[in-house]
Amino acid sequence: MDYTKLIKEIGRGAKGARSLTREDAQALFGDMLDQRVPPLQLGAIVLAMRIKGETLEELLGFKGAIDVRLTDIVAPAGPRTVVLPTYNGARRRPNLMPLLAMMLAREGIPVLIHGHFDFETRADPFALLAALQLPLADSAAQAGELLASQRIACIRLDSLSPGLDALLSLRPQLGVRNSGHSMAKMIDPLPGRSVRVVPVTHPEYLEKMTEFLRLDGGCSMLLRGTEGEAYANPARRPRVVGFVDGKETVMFEAEDAGSAPTQPEPGIEAADNASIVLDLMNDRLPLPDALRAQFEACCRLATAP
Repeated sequence: MDYTKLIKEIGRGAKGARSLTREDAQALFGDMLDQRVPPLQLGAIVLAMRIKGETLEELLGFKGAIDVRLTDIVAPAGPRTVVLPTYNGARRRPNLMPLLAMMLAREGIPVLIHGHFDFETRADPFALLAALQLPLADSAAQAGELLASQRIACIRLDSLSPGLDALLSLRPQLGVRNSGHSMAKMIDPLPGRSVRVVPVTHPEYLEKMTEFLRLDGGCSMLLRGTEGEAYANPARRPRVVGFVDGKETVMFEAEDAGSAPTQPEPGIEAADNASIVLDLMNDRLPLPDALRAQFEACCRLATAP
C-alpha cells in the first residue's frame, strides 16, 4: 500500500478526512498487524485514525484482518464460552470482572479472560487474576485444555495476536490509545462457540458498536463497562444488550442510581481486591444486583440455541 497517500486521505482532521472502504481498511490493518508499516508512518496512521474516528466499514475491515490472523482456541463441549476482555484495570473501585468469571465457571459456563496491560496509574488485572489463583495459559492450546478441565482460563493478547498486542504497546510511546484498543475487546478466539462481552467506555460509542455487533454476527453482549472493564457497574447498572446472529435483544435497561467515586476506594490493589471478590463469591458480602443481572444474562446467552 502507498502509506503516504493514505495518510493524506485520513490525516485531514475529523471533518476533512476521507474514510477507507472496508477492503482498504482490512488491507491496511493487516499490514499493521504484520508489522509491515514503517514506524513513523504507523504513528501517523494511528493518530490520524484517532482524530478522524473509525467508521463502521473501517471497523469491520479491521476485524476482518484480525480474524484471519487470530490464533483460535478449541472450545469445550457444552455451553458457549463467555469471553471477557481485560485491558484497563482498576482505577477508583475494586475490579469485579473476575467475580463474574468465577460465578460463571462455578455454574459450568466456560470463561476465557484475555487482555493486555501497560498503564502506570491503574491496578494490573493480571496481578488480581494471579492473586485469585486463576490459571494463566501461555498458549491457545493450553487455554483450550484449561477451559475443558477447569472451565476458566486467562491468556495474554500476545499469545493470540502478537501483531495486535504490538499495536496496543504503542500507547506508552504515543501517550494515547489507538484503534487496536477498541478492536482487542471484540476479538473472537472461539468463533461460533463464544459469547463476547464487549464493554464500551464512552456512551457515544454504543450506537456504533451496536451496528458493528449486528453485522459481525455470532453471540455477544454489549454494555457500558465499569472503568473500561467488562462488568456491570454495581452502583449504576448499565443497559445491557444481547446479540445472537445479528438479532438484538435488550436484556435489561439502565438503572439510574449512584455515581462514580471521585477518589480511589480501598481495595483496588491485587490482594485487597481479591479478598473482596472472594467475600462476594462466598456470600460474606451481598452480591450487587447489577452483577447478578449480568451473570444471569451471560448464562442465557451461553445456553441459547
